[in-house]
Amino acid sequence: MFYLMENIHHPDKQDERDRLRPTHRDWVGTGGNGLCSVLIGSALWDADGNAIGHWGVLEADSEENARAFAEGDPFYTEGVVDTLRLTRLADGFQAHRISERMSG
Repeated sequence: MFYLMENIHHPDKQDERDRLRPTHRDWVGTGGNGLCSVLIGSALWDADGNAIGHWGVLEADSEENARAFAEGDPFYTEGVVDTLRLTRLADGFQAHRISERMSG
């Protein structure tokens, strides 16, 4: 199953976000140690170019695995994330159109 993961960050956590970025990227690269596969994702920015969150498209066996991935991310565990939202995508989601995944 595929899920859209949306995370909005606390506005006062930019320094923490910058500090945690390498471990966040490692987490994404492993799919949370195999909890899911991250197809694609990116930072979210406001109109002035300030980071306000991040999103990703996940493939996971269950919503529980997708949530465990999202909640295991260092941005989440260290309090950078204010709001986490997971939305299941349609069964017909065309994942094959994403040519290179961010994790295996």
